[in-house]
Amino acid sequence: MRPVSRSTLPRSIRFGGTRRSEMQDVRGGPRGQNGTMEIYQLKTFIAVATEGNLTRAAERVFTSPPAVSAQLKALEDELGVRLFDRTTRGMSLTSAGRRLLAEAQRTISAAQSLQTAAAQIRGQARGVVRMGTVSDPVSLRLGEVFVQLAERHPQVALQLRQGVSLRAQQAVRRGDLDCAYVLNEHERLDGLEVQRLTPIELAVVLPPQRAASGMPASIDELAQWPWVTTPVDCGLRLQLETLFRSAGRELPAGPMADTEGAVRGMVASGLGAGLMRLDQAEDAARLGQGIVWPGWRGHTWLCWVGPDVDPGIPAVAAVKEAVVRAWAPPG
Repeated sequence: MRPVSRSTLPRSIRFGGTRRSEMQDVRGGPRGQNGTMEIYQLKTFIAVATEGNLTRAAERVFTSPPAVSAQLKALEDELGVRLFDRTTRGMSLTSAGRRLLAEAQRTISAAQSLQTAAAQIRGQARGVVRMGTVSDPVSLRLGEVFVQLAERHPQVALQLRQGVSLRAQQAVRRGDLDCAYVLNEHERLDGLEVQRLTPIELAVVLPPQRAASGMPASIDELAQWPWVTTPVDCGLRLQLETLFRSAGRELPAGPMADTEGAVRGMVASGLGAGLMRLDQAEDAARLGQGIVWPGWRGHTWLCWVGPDVDPGIPAVAAVKEAVVRAWAPPG
């Protein structure tokens, strides 16, 4: 077995000033002087690498430029390598700095995972929750949700991912999302917990250019118009197919949009009729972007969905609580 050289990296890392573990490296070279490094030094290293400037990095980590400079110097002394070249244009990573940056990022991520796991054991809500969204933030009351989290669970961070309803449901089932807003007419969904938030009324909006020459007198006539459709895994698509089935017709191929805003814009441009939430339809009509057809209304629900088996993650429960509170009736 070939002998290995002594460590160049520190013998320990301190989390908030407390030694957690002994570390040794197999690479040769001069040993750092202090024998310990602090997590905040690694955060400072990452901030400077990201910003390329001491002043902006100091703002990012809520300290002063001299403190940032001192922390970098201490970290470079400990590691025994120069992390940055100081130039008139700012701070640029050395080759050693580029190699060690990824290691620093992994260390910070591991430390955060450790803290999150410990918080979960204590029953404390902490960490990042990945939540799917299917509409604009105002209609989902996301502002109120963030306020609730900030007041009650400040250690929980929401990571939002825009999508369509059926796709979001599948992502929650797979574990790619922790929870999601969806449009859904069913009280129960396989593998998911369903929390109904508010009923949603849907309306048909006609392009103003075509409607000016005459409104369709029946669903059968309406079905013969050109249509702006949505993807098959969109909650609005199911309602649109129901509308066409009531006229004994198949939904035709045509322009497709995967967001309400895109449907609204395509209807306004005259590409075809489209399905929208009634509030969006009425707003489009006020702005001259469409005409609401009075002969049909659809109904579905805005819901919050999560895994039907408790994942044991207090942060997800905290987000559900915030969503439910945001949608609770006044008083």
